[in-house]
Amino acid sequence: MRKGYIIHNQQAIYYMTFTVVGWIDVFSRLSYRDIFIESLKYCQQHKGLRLHAYVIMTNHVHVIVSVNEGCSISAFVRDCKKFTATQILKEIEENGTESRREWMLHQFKYYASRHSRNERYQLWEHDNHYIELTSPDFMQQKIDYIHQNPVKAGWVYRPEDYVYSSAANYAGIDQIIDVDCIY
Repeated sequence: MRKGYIIHNQQAIYYMTFTVVGWIDVFSRLSYRDIFIESLKYCQQHKGLRLHAYVIMTNHVHVIVSVNEGCSISAFVRDCKKFTATQILKEIEENGTESRREWMLHQFKYYASRHSRNERYQLWEHDNHYIELTSPDFMQQKIDYIHQNPVKAGWVYRPEDYVYSSAANYAGIDQIIDVDCIY
């Protein structure tokens, strides 16, 4: 039986969380966060992605997304997770300065061994649950939650000061990726 959540309405706005297996702190490194941003930018340009909010934490990513008509949220999720997993794992394997390399690869290999659809390593959890955002209040609640993550983690005092979040987009200041602000 297949686990996970099936996206029935491909044209809706969804809140999603992508979690690294074992809650491994992959995104504590700048280069891995940049790979995720690169993937989002590519999906915006080539997959019809409309990114409404995001935050990259050390071991998970929250996004609020929709897609242009004729495009698929399921395709975005599949392609984004596949690309980022491939690129991040390649970077871990090839980066001679990654102090956690052996441990991380061992962990990713262990998680891969637990699922038949993995070949060598598993970076992302397979099971996903996506929440369709159906009201303005619910959207605002999720945007606020996303933007407060780095504040609650004690990394910044103000959400807009965290570089890897759309809070700066909503505040109208410098940002690293374009965001289709909902409000």
